[in-house]
Amino acid sequence: MASLALTGSISASYLPSSKETLCGDHSEFAFSAKTWSRSNRPSLRLTRGVVPVKNTLKSADVAEQAVADRVSRSKPVTLRAIVTIKKRPGNKVTDIFRKGLDFFVQDPLGEDIVLQLVSTEVDPSSGLGRRSKNTTLRKVSTGEHTVEYAGEFIIEDQFGKPGAILVANRHKAEFFLETISLQGLKTGLISFSCYSWVHSQENEVSQRVFFSNEAYLPSSTPRGLKDIRASELKTLQGDGTDMRKPWERIYDYDVYNDLGNPDKDKKLARPVAGGAVPYPRRCRTGRPPTKSDPRAEFRLAVTSKNYVPRDEDFEQVKTEAFSSGRLRAIVHRLVPTIITHFTATPDEFDTLTDIDRLFYEGIRLQTELAENDRTFWDIVPEQIRQLIDADKISNAIKYPLPPLLAKDKYAWTRDSEFGRQMLAGLNPLMIERLKAFPPTSSMDTGICGTLGSAFEAAELEKHLEGLTVEEAIKAEKLFIIDYHDVFMPLINRINSLKGRKNYATRTILYLDSANLLMPVGIELCLPVSKDKPNGSKRAFYPTKDATGFWIWQLCKTHVRSNHSAYHQVVSHWLQTHACIEPYVIATNRQLSAMHPVAKLLDPHLRYTMQINATARQTLISAGGVIEQCFTPGQFILELSSAGYEQWRFDKQGLPADLLQRGMAVEDKNSPDGLRLVLEDYPYAADGLLVWSALKSWVTSYLSVYYDSPDSITSDTELQAWWNEIKTKGHPDKAEGWPSLNNKQDLVEILTSIMWVASGHHAAVNFGQFLYSGYVLNLPSLTRKLIPEKDDPEYKELLQNPQGFLLATLPNQTQATTVMAVLELLSTHHPDEEYLGQRVQKYWTGDEKVLEASNEFEERVAEVQEIIEKRNNDPKLMHRHGAGVPAYELLLPTSGPGITARGIPNSVSI
Repeated sequence: MASLALTGSISASYLPSSKETLCGDHSEFAFSAKTWSRSNRPSLRLTRGVVPVKNTLKSADVAEQAVADRVSRSKPVTLRAIVTIKKRPGNKVTDIFRKGLDFFVQDPLGEDIVLQLVSTEVDPSSGLGRRSKNTTLRKVSTGEHTVEYAGEFIIEDQFGKPGAILVANRHKAEFFLETISLQGLKTGLISFSCYSWVHSQENEVSQRVFFSNEAYLPSSTPRGLKDIRASELKTLQGDGTDMRKPWERIYDYDVYNDLGNPDKDKKLARPVAGGAVPYPRRCRTGRPPTKSDPRAEFRLAVTSKNYVPRDEDFEQVKTEAFSSGRLRAIVHRLVPTIITHFTATPDEFDTLTDIDRLFYEGIRLQTELAENDRTFWDIVPEQIRQLIDADKISNAIKYPLPPLLAKDKYAWTRDSEFGRQMLAGLNPLMIERLKAFPPTSSMDTGICGTLGSAFEAAELEKHLEGLTVEEAIKAEKLFIIDYHDVFMPLINRINSLKGRKNYATRTILYLDSANLLMPVGIELCLPVSKDKPNGSKRAFYPTKDATGFWIWQLCKTHVRSNHSAYHQVVSHWLQTHACIEPYVIATNRQLSAMHPVAKLLDPHLRYTMQINATARQTLISAGGVIEQCFTPGQFILELSSAGYEQWRFDKQGLPADLLQRGMAVEDKNSPDGLRLVLEDYPYAADGLLVWSALKSWVTSYLSVYYDSPDSITSDTELQAWWNEIKTKGHPDKAEGWPSLNNKQDLVEILTSIMWVASGHHAAVNFGQFLYSGYVLNLPSLTRKLIPEKDDPEYKELLQNPQGFLLATLPNQTQATTVMAVLELLSTHHPDEEYLGQRVQKYWTGDEKVLEASNEFEERVAEVQEIIEKRNNDPKLMHRHGAGVPAYELLLPTSGPGITARGIPNSVSI
């Protein structure tokens, strides 16, 4: 690429200076002569630059006229750029891992940051947006978290309105650019909301492009910005080759082929998810294949970082909070594991009190290890020892007390609490209205044996307050949690694993006259096997005798195990984390940063790719936490894929989901056009408030930009975005995609994406420690089947039912590992952005958009007030009452920590 230096002659009276910038594509034209005439055209000398000669001058005549016009109209204008750069905070965590000198030490004056303006107007000589001369910066102020620099541009008044800034970093280190504001224009301040890492030109050769905060549809893009709008998208798309480097910003797709580790151990090989095993796509890293399996991608060590585009990584505050949380989780997981080796029954809870001690008494290090030759302190590394010191209270390490346990220690035994949690617990997305009895299966009889059910109407009717099953169905009082078909194909393989025994379960629940949802029947099913050629289906019902009580508790434990596993790998991981990642990729690849939809979605896509990359290394990977501690074990991917086969985009919006499950019916006279079948359904009732607020905001926002009937279909970037989500992000799903032909279609699509990223994720994530932190309430796995009367273990159950229950639950290592991880995942970090909040400065300057944004913020505040009133309503017993936790998971705001409330904008943990 090259720029041009012109030498010729020009009258001194017309020459403003010895050098004049022609605002071409990064071009400077130098003039040094005394006269200018058609007979004395300038000679051309090629010098180093960025634009080919053929693009710089279309013809000598055009060039002469352009220069003459500029010189005759020349009125220099001075613009001042204020640049805000985030400091790197200094603390122990960052100091350990940072390399090299701090950016501000290397260049305190900012002389190695180079800026250039790009006009919305076209330079006739190049056909591209006019460019200013380069300018460097000087430091003007230092704040607590940021440093401000300033620079000046001298432009001619015909330069036009600046629409973009090119930034070059001549440092060896990256820096985080927050904002740029441009002062001195007659039209007022122009702002650039950047919030991006700018890497050294040693790594990133081309200049970074940042657009002003004015949004444009592709068809309305100013002529001067069209070329860089297109070229920036090409940069982000990459070419699909090579291994990605940490500083790159390339977004591309790949299958989930990096979860296994066959080079380390053949037993750690895992199937490729995507294709034959249907699954969404993830971010491509380009790492080489494993030696053992060319289809599998080489897996990094846990201490290394998976590639994500640089701006998708956590910012410093989030990184430090997350790292600290991970270390704390290690402590809480490590200490009980060490302690267990000094007990009479290693790795087991001997009594129910042993579980409670983790919260109430903690682990008393000195007393419990005093009689051993090696003390605890001899075993634990120094870094973890420091955290233990910080966490010690009365020489004990305690887990946070889950509010559920604090309110009612025995809540897990009550049927009313079991039913309540299906509506207001950790996974309230599974309950369906029972529409026909008995429940049936669509599975092959070769897997499940008989297709019927073991439920008996006569037994159920003992608990229906005088109603028949058919009458209860007609009265919309019977509901079902059905895990039969999704678990049945996996049960034999799960039960062949060491320490795993599970059923495929069905649970029928009844809404009684007190408006409490009560379980009235549980069916435990086993598939066809050598021992059971017809499979097995056993039905159980509530009973008052002692033996029946304990068997009923065991039945609920197995249901909870199904519920917990499905929640973790489908309702949570798949439906939010995995399904959203393709939206992040497509948005960056197909929607310019100037596109209004990209601006709308931006806060809802924050940090998702980084947290997913971390999960692929530690949570859902072969040998990871989910495999070790949850029911499906190494078959979690198959369970997750089975959930994906049932997934449809057009059912991800809350109203569509409720209608599909029969938990709502269409009603034109009700808000959102539907009526809840079960009024006291906290997740649905509060969720519809959030959904309505989101939809109203999306509708108002889009109305600013899409004002004609064909504006949606003619939006080339938008149509490419939607097509890529379907064909590249979710190519294994051919059905369930709505059309994108008008504004209403777009409203539904965007509201669904924003709901899943915010409300749906909040509902299934931030209550994890509240409900699963207490292993008796929601165990992650089960280790024993319920014996029949002629089984040898039946006698063991009768003699020691509490011991049998403890042997069915996860062992101490599994339980405390889950507790430690869920403590981390349930924590809000200090830089969290909640629904209705937008902390990025200058993201828009449009008055109509700002007005709509303020209305959305007010609407969210109203939602919070309504939910708080509901939580104090004694008639709503699924969220109010003695020992009943208020339903706060969809309260929009929260402080940091484990709060079991708050809706972040995005899937960020």
